[in-house]
Amino acid sequence: MGLDFTAIDFETANGFRGSPCAVGLTKVRRGVVVEEASWLMRPPENHDRFDHHNVRIHGIRPDQVAGLPRFGELFPEIGAFIGGDVLAAHNAAFDLGVIRSGLEVSGLPGPAYDYVCTVMLSRRCYSLVSNSLPYAAEEAGVPLVNHHDAAEDARACAGILIDIAARNGAGSIAELYLSLGLTVSRQPAFDPLRDPLSKASRSALDALAAGPGAGPSSPGAGRPFQSGWPDEGANPVPNALAEPGHPLFGQTVVFTGELGISRPEAKVRSAELGAQPESRVTARTTVLVVGDGFVAADLRSGRLTGKARRVLELHERGQRIEVLSEGEFLQMVGGHLAPAAVA
Repeated sequence: MGLDFTAIDFETANGFRGSPCAVGLTKVRRGVVVEEASWLMRPPENHDRFDHHNVRIHGIRPDQVAGLPRFGELFPEIGAFIGGDVLAAHNAAFDLGVIRSGLEVSGLPGPAYDYVCTVMLSRRCYSLVSNSLPYAAEEAGVPLVNHHDAAEDARACAGILIDIAARNGAGSIAELYLSLGLTVSRQPAFDPLRDPLSKASRSALDALAAGPGAGPSSPGAGRPFQSGWPDEGANPVPNALAEPGHPLFGQTVVFTGELGISRPEAKVRSAELGAQPESRVTARTTVLVVGDGFVAADLRSGRLTGKARRVLELHERGQRIEVLSEGEFLQMVGGHLAPAAVA
């Protein structure tokens, strides 16, 4: 066996995972990229609203996908490209969730997939202040000119995994995970007519049934202004039964800046996934989530809160600590914001 896998990246039309509008795929054999594919598509029916925030990120507009096959119609081609490969994705819980939710709301069954997450591997094998795709790709020596182009992001993800395997002297994903003491994750096969729906799909369908204006929105859309010091709330105990392979499992998370959700809610969501939320940056902190529209590039520009500057200081001293944007955090927790009420 060689280093064989398929890297995948989805872009979505709105904050619901089951609204894919683009996918990029990169096939790797023996550590070399051998084939690529990408498609634009219409999201599943009733989940095809394009939110301004998402369009601003990836640049895909509704008119660009009008008349194209919907995700459910296109998935046989996507699935045929993947075949029996292990899937690799940067924040794999999101991309595997797109497959599951997209098929569930299309009324279609899905196959089982083994998958690996290059965010988690980047944390293990690099020492970066942010493990967002541009930073990890730069560390791996992979060009990433047009971030949020699905084809380019999948290619960058593949390059990161190839680089990490080389640094660890691993000739296959099995060897890499064995050397790191990790276990490859697996999304089981499912049939929406037989199996319980995922939490994301159930929430989206419930919102759809509640009528117009009740559906999920994307991170950052319609964010209400809140004055004063944010309410930290309690720090809940981590869920010991959470999935150990999730990027937030075992992390100590602190929040800073104005978030589109309340900090107590953000803390609950992170604790459900096995993280320990705390209220200030200390020697225990491993992840800082930054609101106020922060993106990874702000680490270089200096547009940072006091907590974020403290994180950079600790990182320079050797503390393993990572900075996430609110959007990256919401992808990890499977969350979205409700639309703001119209005044």
